[in-house]
Amino acid sequence: MMQEKISPFTPGSPARADLFAGREDQIREVSNYLTQAAHGRMENVFLIGDRGIGKSSFASFILEKARASDNFVGAHVHLGGANTLEEMARRVIEELVNQVSGHSLYDEMSGFIRDHLRSVGVFGVTLEFQPPRENLAHIVSGFPNVLGEFLARIRESNAGVVIILDDINGLAETPMFAHWYKSMADYVATHFGSYPALIMVSGLPENREQLANHQPSLLRIFRAIELGRLSDGEVEDFFDNAFSQLGIRVKPDAMRVMVRYASGLPVMMQEIGDAVFWEDRDGVVSFSDATGGITSAAVNVGRKYLKPNVYDALRSERYQTIIRKLPADSSRQGFTRRQVAERLTSEELRVFDNFLRRLRELGVVEADPQGGRGAYRYTNQIFLIYMWLMTLESRVRSRE
Repeated sequence: MMQEKISPFTPGSPARADLFAGREDQIREVSNYLTQAAHGRMENVFLIGDRGIGKSSFASFILEKARASDNFVGAHVHLGGANTLEEMARRVIEELVNQVSGHSLYDEMSGFIRDHLRSVGVFGVTLEFQPPRENLAHIVSGFPNVLGEFLARIRESNAGVVIILDDINGLAETPMFAHWYKSMADYVATHFGSYPALIMVSGLPENREQLANHQPSLLRIFRAIELGRLSDGEVEDFFDNAFSQLGIRVKPDAMRVMVRYASGLPVMMQEIGDAVFWEDRDGVVSFSDATGGITSAAVNVGRKYLKPNVYDALRSERYQTIIRKLPADSSRQGFTRRQVAERLTSEELRVFDNFLRRLRELGVVEADPQGGRGAYRYTNQIFLIYMWLMTLESRVRSRE
């Protein structure tokens, strides 16, 4: 009977806590804020980072730490698709209630909340909070008091509450969230002597700018935590830990190429690690296993993270020969027209300007004023790494 292979990697999902790598300074900083919250001071944290940088994994790790080590009640609230305060408040309460269901705290929930809960699920029971819309409006306006009542009930047996507001794209687009959050934080500061809560808002740099434009005073209340790329050493530790847990050895040359192409981005670390795991057949990751996995990861990344029209355009035969001549260095945020043109054949040069125009139309690159005339930068790190991976894939295929 063939032994089952279970990948330790989780592409597209937050990293498992036991495989979480790096971020020691940021973890230490948030730990200090958890201590403040446990002593009754509300802490507001803004977790900032580009797509694929590992914000959700970091938030999940912090939540697990707060629950296990610091005895907080924690709620990771995913707000994808939520564009109203009512829906945000509904999801927060629903997640908090599910975290205490089955415990004595659940029995102490107020009649209003209990009256609008219903059990759902097939393999496990979860609770849905579905009150009338007009009641949700009252919850939004009185949210500090609603959460304050919850805090009062859990205070005897728990340090406080941690709420992660993840993926605020929809809420950040309109002024309502910015004004509501500022009012909520001000109300807590002026009406409560003790409020043991840490609320972490997780978003993109542009979300932060949007909120600042809507409510210039809002950002002053947040502790800003910025996530950048991981170091090569941290990436190597991640791969080594993940593979060694399964008794798989990674050869040094394979490790180097995996670290290089992961480029410090957690999303790429997960995709490359998973693809290489399935490429390996003998429990020893060789250089060919690593490069084969990386080329597979390039395809997976394009399919999963790029819009179909972008993915199709970049993979067209018309552009493939140009793509493989782009600078193969993920530390660069872009390139210049001259830099690439010097590498092209006369036939490739004839379509090069159309190639650049198409990349701009698709939103893959934009003009880089700081780089001078003819300079371009990638609009998203995922595009940058994907284009870089495609150059490797193209070179591997050209040798076949």
